[in-house]
Amino acid sequence: MIRKVLLLAFLFSSALGSAQNSLHGTIHQLSASKVYLSGVYGERTKVSDSTISDSLGQLHFILPKGLAPGLYKLVWSKTGFLNLILNHENVKFETWANSPQDSLKILLSLENGILQLFNSIGKISQSKLELLMPLVDFYPARNEFYRNAVTEFETTQKLQLTLLDSVSDKYPGSYAVRMEKVKITPYISASLSSNDRIEFLKQHYWDKVDFNDTALLRSPVFADKVISYLALYQNNRFSQKQLEAEFIKAVTVALGAASLNPNVYKFMLDYLVGGFDKYHFDEVITYIADNFQDPFSCEDAARKSALQKKLDNFKKLSLGKPAPSIEVPDLNGNKVSLLSLKNEFTLLVFWSSQCPHCTEMMPNLKAWYDKQKPKRLEVVAVSLDTNRNAWASFIKKEKLNWINVSELKGYSGNAEDEYNVYATPTMYLLDRDKKIIAKPITWHELEQALNQQIK
Repeated sequence: MIRKVLLLAFLFSSALGSAQNSLHGTIHQLSASKVYLSGVYGERTKVSDSTISDSLGQLHFILPKGLAPGLYKLVWSKTGFLNLILNHENVKFETWANSPQDSLKILLSLENGILQLFNSIGKISQSKLELLMPLVDFYPARNEFYRNAVTEFETTQKLQLTLLDSVSDKYPGSYAVRMEKVKITPYISASLSSNDRIEFLKQHYWDKVDFNDTALLRSPVFADKVISYLALYQNNRFSQKQLEAEFIKAVTVALGAASLNPNVYKFMLDYLVGGFDKYHFDEVITYIADNFQDPFSCEDAARKSALQKKLDNFKKLSLGKPAPSIEVPDLNGNKVSLLSLKNEFTLLVFWSSQCPHCTEMMPNLKAWYDKQKPKRLEVVAVSLDTNRNAWASFIKKEKLNWINVSELKGYSGNAEDEYNVYATPTMYLLDRDKKIIAKPITWHELEQALNQQIK
């Protein structure tokens, strides 16, 4: 197998060395369609070029001389895409539009030949290991069948590592090889129990990761590695608080390992903050904000990075903290001060008339708001609209008779900045002293919080 791999790589090596490289492909059943070429950064993509496929599904890109090596994504529809490495070589491929990854044939490209090989072997090995692991853990009789299962479990892992070492020795600078070195899981002895195996991985998951290879930030490998590491700490029986406590342990290890390189550390810090914020793990967010900071952030408050501002804001916005003071104009241009309101409770909700989740939630919130007798809760709805007419029309249509304010600056308003608003709706429930007592994400969570606090 390894000799065949090296022969295959040799055949692809003619793709290297051209002053200006090209990407040529045929996507069968894709006629006269626009195809985008996007650079990858973690889980984000950015379009760098586009072309139109001909009647046979053929497409062609001339790659810029200074194009940074990395994983790139060819996209022609919501579900139609293909991942390819571009690393100063000509690339030629053939595939089918309805199953681009499974039907992919690399006709020219050392990097993508190696990548396809690793993906293929990795998929087979992972399937084997998932089937063998329960046998290693639970098969009762220590007979020949059990010993064969143990041998296969360990041999499968060793073959993966041997393949990686062999290809790495021949092509040490290969981008595909460097990606695989981050992706591959440490070898696990079959002698370890299920719990010991997890503990071993928790301690050794990052051992052989080269954090100084910052070119790999132009791929999803660091993001994928973080997600798979967090999975080691998950347990379906855990409560939210227990899960947050486990994730805090995981974050400490992962960011400690990544601190070897400030660029990778910043990427992982930003990635973790965004992920935990999205899924409402407030305790983890607060822990990160209290214990980690952007390594490139300047001490001058006026020049702090966006990431550091976000972290600083998270510290201010944790449960029990006083809500930041904001003044935002209403429909008549009169500024409304949040701290001047005297209600027993205040709901601060950032929304937009262009946000489907918001427009679905607002009628439910209004129904709850109108039922109050006496009125104990005031709603301050801060719109992220930029079009005054759209904002005013929705208020009139839904008869939103609470406090409606907006700077009409989208996500660039001062209030949005103070409250770390990166998605709508974003909500904060405040007590009489304007301290944060809940940060619901959905209408269901908001309704629960309202019913618990306002009985």
